[in-house]
Amino acid sequence: MANNKSSKKRIEIAERNRLHNRTYKSAVRTLMKRCFAACTAYTQEPGDAAKQAVQSSLSAAFSKIDKAVKVGVLHRNNGANQKSRLSAAVKTAIEPAAKA
Repeated sequence: MANNKSSKKRIEIAERNRLHNRTYKSAVRTLMKRCFAACTAYTQEPGDAAKQAVQSSLSAAFSKIDKAVKVGVLHRNNGANQKSRLSAAVKTAIEPAAKA
């Protein structure tokens, strides 16, 4: 346990930052899952509404990832990797359906 005032304060700050970072990470994971689910739904049943859902979920996930990188919750390479995964999933979902 901390003995002096400054180390006690650092512990409080670290806990506050951990909770703040956790909300960002949780939101990013949730939006990524929604995007992957939208891609699966579009693959199973293509349509304009499903395609719009994929695009909006991708946009929301990209936005949240960019914000998490900007505030320092995620490393920029980690953010880029997650965005790449999302883009690849959307591309594989939309490309074959467009040819059919």
